[in-house]
Amino acid sequence: MVFPTSTRPAVFHAPLRDQFEVFLDEHRSALHDSLSGLTEEQARRSLVTSRTTLLGLVKHAAFVEKVWFDEAITCRSRTEIGIPASPDESFELRDDDTIASVQRAHREACAASRRATADLALDDLVRGNRRGPLPLRWVYLHTLRELAQHCGHADILREQILAGTTRPL
Repeated sequence: MVFPTSTRPAVFHAPLRDQFEVFLDEHRSALHDSLSGLTEEQARRSLVTSRTTLLGLVKHAAFVEKVWFDEAITCRSRTEIGIPASPDESFELRDDDTIASVQRAHREACAASRRATADLALDDLVRGNRRGPLPLRWVYLHTLRELAQHCGHADILREQILAGTTRPL
């Protein structure tokens, strides 16, 4: 996934919505690409006590896209969408989850998110979240915060995996 970066001069003075979307795509791409060049074993390697693995992080990121840009916008239930009921469950890896399949699902979820928001304005309300109606601008900011946090997790896990070092817990 390659997208324009937020450091391009054209982005500095772009409309706010365009800036949001560039930053979102930059973080989406970073998470997606955190799996690049890894073996299946490396992508599944557990280095922390939680269910967090690099493969699980990208799988969770696809879940996040569906929660905020499908459930929140269409008001469909998680069951209808086909996603886990809770965020914790979204990190669970099945035997058939591979780098290729998880990256594909993530790319598809991101593309669906872009389509779902294409006709919305930043002040339009999305009504399918448990918090009640929220403006799209808040959803963008919240999603950006979550993706940035997970990019940090991915950076650290990838560094540990590639260095071949893990500290005992």
